[in-house]
Amino acid sequence: MAVVREFTLPDLGEGLTEAEVVRWLVDVGDVVAVDQPVVEVETAKAMVEVPCPYGGVVTARFGDEGTELPVGAPLLTVAVGDPAHSDLAPASPADPPTAKESAEAEGSGNVLVGYGTQAPAARRRRVRPEAAGSRTNPGPAGRATAPSLPTASQAPSHTDASAATAVAVISPLVRRLAREHGVDLRQVRGTGPDGLILRADVEGAARALEQRAQNEVRPAPHAAPRAHAMRTAVAEPGAERVPLRGVRGAVAEKLSRSRREIPDATCWVDADATELMAARRAMNAGGGEKVSLLALLARICTAALAKYPELNATVDTEAREIVRLPGVHLGFAAQTERGLVVPVVRDAHTRDAVGLSLEMARLTEAARTGTLAPAQLTGGTFTLNNYGVFGVDGSTPILNHPEAAMLGVGRIVPKPWVHDGELAVRQVVQLSFTFDHRVCDGGTAGGFLRYVADCVEQPAVLLRSL
Repeated sequence: MAVVREFTLPDLGEGLTEAEVVRWLVDVGDVVAVDQPVVEVETAKAMVEVPCPYGGVVTARFGDEGTELPVGAPLLTVAVGDPAHSDLAPASPADPPTAKESAEAEGSGNVLVGYGTQAPAARRRRVRPEAAGSRTNPGPAGRATAPSLPTASQAPSHTDASAATAVAVISPLVRRLAREHGVDLRQVRGTGPDGLILRADVEGAARALEQRAQNEVRPAPHAAPRAHAMRTAVAEPGAERVPLRGVRGAVAEKLSRSRREIPDATCWVDADATELMAARRAMNAGGGEKVSLLALLARICTAALAKYPELNATVDTEAREIVRLPGVHLGFAAQTERGLVVPVVRDAHTRDAVGLSLEMARLTEAARTGTLAPAQLTGGTFTLNNYGVFGVDGSTPILNHPEAAMLGVGRIVPKPWVHDGELAVRQVVQLSFTFDHRVCDGGTAGGFLRYVADCVEQPAVLLRSL
């Protein structure tokens, strides 16, 4: 007899707690094989296809396209067993197999494309309300229908003694967010499945706390006109509201956190890039793999970080320590149709200019097609930002939290320049360097930027580090 297995949205890693359903790859009634991709979802990091660890007939799907689901929410149910018994009745509520037990018993372990097969991570058990029946109820033609998920108003009003001190949170990110905003998770009513507390719940509670604190303080007299202007702007007829979610939401959250936590500073310098451009032409004229200008700048960055290793670091605010990192994982900003992403070149300090060029070209193409895995977008230690492609000269960028430094490169344009004591037209570029003032003083930052400028103006300087 067929047994209905429930497949839930797996933990996508890298601190991701939810994903948006972009496109279903199967319909109810379709036969799926083990590890067959069943849905395409968009996380805050990338677009990924999620494979199902069960083989059988799809009996129900949960969530329309465009719906945002938290990790652990049901994706679909699959009838697994002898096809001769095709009534597809759901399992008895007395002993329904959990997703974890089913995955251990029959699943392939291939939870997410790009992460490979691995053992499921241990999770904290969360409080579940008393079940009133089976998880799925048979609908027309014997197919399972999607269960109704509890909302904040439907959360159970009583818990037993053992659950009195438990909190329905499985995400470390949600716990940390609550800790940072002073939110007592025991007072938060979760809107996720079975009362699970989501990030949105914590953010709402934090806003409520902030609002209460503001109400207790008498506003300044000049604050009223500004508040009135803001209300007028919000109420403007025809105003368009764009949800901050997916890549745009992740960028907004990360940049806001960077601005809140990192005391950054920026210095800049103009450099004559004529010799660097000539060196690149000479390198590419000899045949073989072409070397991009961005790869040459990346190679200069790794040489500069070897000279100033204190900038390849991050700050552990809880321990009040600067953590200097042994390897350079170089991120570079790439603009795509889905927004700004920062792919990461792993172990950039071990690659030459050709190796950097090949890897950056591969990651850029994957970013444009939306096939980057979440692991390829995280873990950077330093960022190279080539905003010159937008036709601008300078910028004061926001650091890519939790990194401590970023090199910005403007456009390279012909300008009058004093060269060898004479006025000449040279290829000039503006370089900007933004750094976390907690990890170093201005002298170190200035030394790093001056070394980069020297390498741009005289590429032979790099020979000392080869």
